[in-house]
Amino acid sequence: MTSSTKPVHIVGGGLAGSEAAWQLASAGVPVVLHEMRPVRGTEAHLTENLAELVCSNSFRSDDAANNAVGVIHEEMRRAGSLIMRAADTHKLPAGGALAVDRHGFSAAVQEALLAHPLVELRREEVAGLPPEDWDSVILATGPLTSPALADAIGKITGEAELAFFDAIAPIVHHESIDMSIAWKQSRYDKVGPGGDGADYINCPMEKPEYEAFVAALLAGEKTEFKEWEHNTPYFNGCQPIEVIASTGPQTLRFGPMKPVGLRDPRTDRRPWAVVQLRQDNALGTLWNIVGFQTKLKHAEQVRVFRTIPGLQNAEFARLGGLHRNTFLNSPRLLDTTLRLKAMPRLRFAGQITGCEGYVESAAVGLMAGRFAAAERLGTVQPPPPLTTAMGAILGHITGGADATTFQPMNVNFGLFPPIEGHFKGKERKQAMAIRALRDFDRWLNPSLDKLAQAPSAA
Repeated sequence: MTSSTKPVHIVGGGLAGSEAAWQLASAGVPVVLHEMRPVRGTEAHLTENLAELVCSNSFRSDDAANNAVGVIHEEMRRAGSLIMRAADTHKLPAGGALAVDRHGFSAAVQEALLAHPLVELRREEVAGLPPEDWDSVILATGPLTSPALADAIGKITGEAELAFFDAIAPIVHHESIDMSIAWKQSRYDKVGPGGDGADYINCPMEKPEYEAFVAALLAGEKTEFKEWEHNTPYFNGCQPIEVIASTGPQTLRFGPMKPVGLRDPRTDRRPWAVVQLRQDNALGTLWNIVGFQTKLKHAEQVRVFRTIPGLQNAEFARLGGLHRNTFLNSPRLLDTTLRLKAMPRLRFAGQITGCEGYVESAAVGLMAGRFAAAERLGTVQPPPPLTTAMGAILGHITGGADATTFQPMNVNFGLFPPIEGHFKGKERKQAMAIRALRDFDRWLNPSLDKLAQAPSAA
């Protein structure tokens, strides 16, 4: 490291930790990034790469005019996000969503960080609390925080550990999909980033096939919970498909298997239900089954999912799985700049704070990095306005949510303050998006506010 400034230590090299490191280094503050893989593995990671994506590869909607996720994408881009730069470079066709080649994305993030002169990567586990002489630490250990560190945090906070389950969807080899039955189409032929309006592979089901599939799904043998897992709730956004199906026989038809906006070219009509697959790598050789997170045993997954028309000969590159996520009661424990109230030298970032999703995790890492950089440089970095996507999710996890019922949350317009004026439906979202990006630009560059307030020349 060339800087004489004392480094900030970051524990965890996922999306949040990687983004926090980039923001600090970009501000001229040296960083020591500690990543325990491959010294110690996790239940979900397959590689030792920084910013590895272990679940669905979609960053979700990239529509900055109508969707809160698209707005947070754009805010991150404007703030110089490494995560968004890598995602944009390695995007895949995915309708209106931003999906990425997982391996290219991770490699790009890691390459950029290793090439930065102010970033030092140490492959080691930080067991227990970081040493006291680390006076500024960002804990971005994600949903799979090591037991020793989780126990140490619990002792400081006095809080019972909160946890939920996160399930992983299976991935299919493209060459094994029967394209005489399946077809390519995005819902309503919508064209998204890097796409052409035919970005999903659709496997149709008629009513008898759907009913037989649901019955097989419910009867299939599931992974048994360990004793300590029995009372752990699921996060709604990652519920296993068989859990969704158990709530009612038609639930899947109005959820991940909804056929709206799609037409089977063989019959020229909408099917009863549809299973969609989304491209998982740049070569187009791997496709993940959208919304099919599952805790079925592996043999049962092969048996049940091969009853889907078009997947009768499916070969699986990865079968679904289940892992345990850990998060803090952040509204009670963290201040508005993500510092632990009981020990302010510790900041938290990413999913451990109770945000949910890759995008939100990286966004919280971005903010944590900027807060830590300002603190180290002796300046002040206020939180983004609540009217912005980043400010909305930050405000929610650091006080806007009810601490007694706190659960992980994705960014959504429901977290934004109401907007003045008479707007309905889509117009309201568009007005909120415009306000968010305007206010975010002013947060990034406070001089814009001063220029707006300055009297015009006579």
